[in-house]
Amino acid sequence: MSIVGAFIVPHPPIILPEVGKGEEKDIQKTIDAYRKVAQCIAAFKPETIVLTSPHSVMYADYFHISPGESAWGDMRQFGAPDVEIGVEYDTEFVQELSGQAKKQNLPAGTMGERKRALDHGTLIPLYFLNMCYTDYRLVRIGLSGLSPLDHYRLGKCIAQAAESLDRRVVFIASGDLSHRLKEDGPYGYTPEGPEFDAQVTNAMMRGDFLRFLEFDEAFCETAAECGLRSFQVMAGALDGKAVKSELLSYEGTFGVGYGVASFWVAGEDGSRRFGEQYEKRQRAFLDQAKQKEDAYVRLARKALETYVRTGERIKRPLEAPAEMCSQAAGVFVSLKKDGQLRGCIGTIEPETVCVADEIIENAISAGTHDPRFHSVAEEELGQLLYSVDVLGKPERVASVAELDAKRYGVIVSKGWKRGLLLPNLEGVNTPEQQISIALKKAGIRPSEEYTIERFEVTRHK
Repeated sequence: MSIVGAFIVPHPPIILPEVGKGEEKDIQKTIDAYRKVAQCIAAFKPETIVLTSPHSVMYADYFHISPGESAWGDMRQFGAPDVEIGVEYDTEFVQELSGQAKKQNLPAGTMGERKRALDHGTLIPLYFLNMCYTDYRLVRIGLSGLSPLDHYRLGKCIAQAAESLDRRVVFIASGDLSHRLKEDGPYGYTPEGPEFDAQVTNAMMRGDFLRFLEFDEAFCETAAECGLRSFQVMAGALDGKAVKSELLSYEGTFGVGYGVASFWVAGEDGSRRFGEQYEKRQRAFLDQAKQKEDAYVRLARKALETYVRTGERIKRPLEAPAEMCSQAAGVFVSLKKDGQLRGCIGTIEPETVCVADEIIENAISAGTHDPRFHSVAEEELGQLLYSVDVLGKPERVASVAELDAKRYGVIVSKGWKRGLLLPNLEGVNTPEQQISIALKKAGIRPSEEYTIERFEVTRHK
């Protein structure tokens, strides 16, 4: 046996009558769809439920699979302590999945358990499921900061584990959609919120799992989405499978998108190997981008690749354009992999004698010293996309009115604290957004007094 069906479900606490206390009726379509999902799962009679939750243990570079024989949780934090659920884990499946991930060199396993209790992203789907069916064991998996393709690969490992153990498995992808659908919603409104929900529900309806892999990271962050990585793992679990897809409901009553969708496995379909298709598109895109790289980007690439492979810093090339060697300026070097940021280090003011040297130093630092990421490995080098921003001289401004998110970057300062944000970033559309992000980076509270500077950049890709 293998994956027999998969379901996308949201996890709003208010959907439970014990929490909503009547307000749950405002999302009745979601409740009705949830009940249908529970009935469908009961009809499948799965031995194992594999559930991914954005609110389980999450690491930047590791997929956490809940260990142990059982777990328990309640809705106490949402004012409903009497809503409690206990589950038995499928320990054999967890062991097999960890082994499959290891074979694929995918960082996943049971290490790093920080909180044993079931999270609400797990409890709410099980609340509805347990009304219809309880004869299952659970595998609970957290998400990560790894790439969409890595999440897809984890899904493939789940399918392989199910086949190896001859398990009848149902996959539940727990996740809300955008949290920015309304001004009076929990996170306010951005145009990207409704746009994200429209695109992702369309993909659910058509069973277009490739679309789950292609969303731009900055766009998703601005939309404040929750469940996309869950959907990516689910897509991988259904790799190469023909599916009958149905969008059962969508609502955004409270300013958060709730989508419910079902995917019934209907056989094999080699045309639905979306991970391979995504990789092929990425390779073609990278090849095309490399052919268009100018001298600035080529220098950044050569600097990092040489350092990773040999440990040596290259010297400023004799053939470098004159303006790179005669001018000094702050420089930011950014790296992307699979559409996600993989490193970004820069200098606001020049720290070397010229732009060329600045590029060399910052390219190496972006790949090896960005504290948000582990160092770039040699096998990753061919998958990286580079950009180089050469900064103009900063100038003080008196108000936000003098800023333009597309034209100017911003620097906010208070004493020794300084935060910078480059201009023309995907998903950052207003000066107010720029300043908010820069303040967070600097560790400056919005209520504090701070200065604002603006600067222009010359961007090289």
